[in-house]
Amino acid sequence: MSVLDVIQAPTAVQPLAASGEGGEFVAPGPGSFELPPWAEVAGFGLTKSMLLIVLSAVIIIGFTYAASRKSAVVPGRLQFAGEAVYGFVRNTLARDNIGSEHFMKFVPYLFSLFLFILVNNYYGIIPFLQFPTFSRIGYIVPLALIAWFTYIGVGMWKHGVLGYFKHATMPGGVKGPILILLVPLEFFSNILVRPVTLTLRLFGNMFAGHLLLILFATGGAALLSSGNLLYGAVGILSFGLGIGVSFLEALVMFLQAYVFTLLTSMYIGEALADEH
Repeated sequence: MSVLDVIQAPTAVQPLAASGEGGEFVAPGPGSFELPPWAEVAGFGLTKSMLLIVLSAVIIIGFTYAASRKSAVVPGRLQFAGEAVYGFVRNTLARDNIGSEHFMKFVPYLFSLFLFILVNNYYGIIPFLQFPTFSRIGYIVPLALIAWFTYIGVGMWKHGVLGYFKHATMPGGVKGPILILLVPLEFFSNILVRPVTLTLRLFGNMFAGHLLLILFATGGAALLSSGNLLYGAVGILSFGLGIGVSFLEALVMFLQAYVFTLLTSMYIGEALADEH
């Protein structure tokens, strides 16, 4: 009998957290992310994810203020941490991808974007919070649209409206009838698809990772409460796997903040480049 068979057995497992009718274990799914509102403000339900978004802004503003409030030649630990994150975004993401001429204009935006995604991702493994905000796609769409408007606007500023569309859809050195095929493909790839892929990449990783953590936690609790020694042993294994997945998620959360910011800086750099 596999672990999945054990979890799905209706008579063998009595759950602690996730349960359906008759005491059957119900595997987590999209409904697990539909959190009930904590309170109502002006007729709108105030949910946990809304509060976490606001909290992330408070954390980032507080961190950057505290890190820069008492700047010194020999930095303290907080100043060192702030300078390390800023230097990473400034040098690795902005300057390397946008170029030395224009990159400083975009460092504040990219720095804020990286920290905002990072903090909201790491909520998923912080005890008592344990909910990555960006497992809800509605919070990612505005970030992707801001990135889209930024690199489209920058490209039009650099090349002009028609010049930018020519720059984005006509590869340099390519001429002739092949452009009939390439131009629509390049327009679709460089103009339309990019905000979609930015959104889905971040959402998919945060959603799937948190779903795994819920599964290992609730499945392990259900197995431990079954009263069967064999199932209890599998439940302990489930909790152990959940801890391992948490460490993996910590890496994925950082990488997703990095990739989203990296791609945004690359798109800006491409929009400012002289040739496509």
